[in-house]
Amino acid sequence: MGTTSSTTSSLSTPVTFTGQSTFSSSFQQVLQRAVSIASLPMQQLQNEVTTLQSQQSALASLGSSFDSLQSAIQGIATAASGSVSASSSNTSVVTASAQSTTLPGTYSIQVSKLGSSATTISSAGSPPVTDPSSGSISTSSSYTLTVNGTPTTITPSGDTLDDLADAINNANAGVSATIVNLGSNSSPDYRLALTSTELGPDTIQLNDGTNDLLSVVQAGTDAQYTVNGNTTVLSSNSDQVTLAPGLTANLVSADPGVTVNITVAASQGDLSSALSTFVSAYNAAVTAVAGQVGQSGGALAGQSLVYELQGALSKIAQFTGTSGSVMDLSDLGLTLGSDGSLSLDSSQLSTQSEAGIQQFLGGLTSGGFLQAANNVLNTLTDTTTGTLADEYNNVGNEITSDQSKISDDQTRVNLIQANLSQQLSQADAAIAVLQQQNTFYTNLFQTENANNIAGLG
Repeated sequence: MGTTSSTTSSLSTPVTFTGQSTFSSSFQQVLQRAVSIASLPMQQLQNEVTTLQSQQSALASLGSSFDSLQSAIQGIATAASGSVSASSSNTSVVTASAQSTTLPGTYSIQVSKLGSSATTISSAGSPPVTDPSSGSISTSSSYTLTVNGTPTTITPSGDTLDDLADAINNANAGVSATIVNLGSNSSPDYRLALTSTELGPDTIQLNDGTNDLLSVVQAGTDAQYTVNGNTTVLSSNSDQVTLAPGLTANLVSADPGVTVNITVAASQGDLSSALSTFVSAYNAAVTAVAGQVGQSGGALAGQSLVYELQGALSKIAQFTGTSGSVMDLSDLGLTLGSDGSLSLDSSQLSTQSEAGIQQFLGGLTSGGFLQAANNVLNTLTDTTTGTLADEYNNVGNEITSDQSKISDDQTRVNLIQANLSQQLSQADAAIAVLQQQNTFYTNLFQTENANNIAGLG
């Protein structure tokens, strides 16, 4: 929903009248009273806009609460559809990880050989390389790295052993390069060591155009294991093997004859967390609606929308399944209190079967609690057809209409004020002239009368 609209017009500026007659203060009162009376309809409209803005603000707050509740429902759907985990009976030998597509069940594996990577090292130099940042094992500017018969041209950026190792690592040729010291601290002898990035008997050689520079330190072997009691020995050039679609076993150590069981099962931890989020969002919505009920309720108190929202919350909390071991939310540990709020006992969830939970929850579009709750909330929160959005827009239209009327009234009042001010100014000016004439003739009469009296004496 949008933000609350604001009033665009205001009452007339303070009414002032400056005149020259002794009646100017009375004219000021006349003008002020006339403007005040003319402004009454505008003031009523502004009071109505203030009320409507409070209603719009309340609708926006309620919309946010019910949006959060719908997000929590969708979070339950996500947790219920993809919450599986894999556990190992012996993590010192094998660990495992599962994806949501992995079928629940128990898988077994025996690791007979952990496997190793092939390793080669450069021969002793003459003289030996005592500083890899300045010396190297060859003066060549280009090399050929051959891994399992596949050649790769290596062109270092410089002529040092450090440059050569960096160039090999940047080539992504299936080996990693390191520099090791086979000498002492006082008489170092730095060599280039190449190790295959995979397990197995890989062949690795580096040629500088004249000579092969590497000798084998370790030939490398594949990892070997058997699965689910099968006698067929499987080999792998990685310590991560796929036991089933979406199920990966990580080989940690070899322990021939020891069977490690990997159990794939629905993980209720994610679902429990999602239910907890739902409870918080539901109770927040209950509180928001309750704030609009009763004599002390908010700007929407008494409106039918409030009762519609209460009914929607009741439908969600009191949903009942049609069959199965889970029939309502209480079977999942959610209890509805006398105040309309929910509470969660997460231990109750573990007493229910995965099949019963899935049958009750269903999906957002495949029946069950999730579809029913989501449909109820859609009628309220849909940005196009939802009740909350529709009511919010209706109130916004009323505000816009009233503000337009206020603007028209303001123009009308300003015109009344201007016309009346002009009329009063003309009247005041005429009175001022008459008062000046009255003063003149009064003074003249008094002067003549005084002279006549003096002549008689």
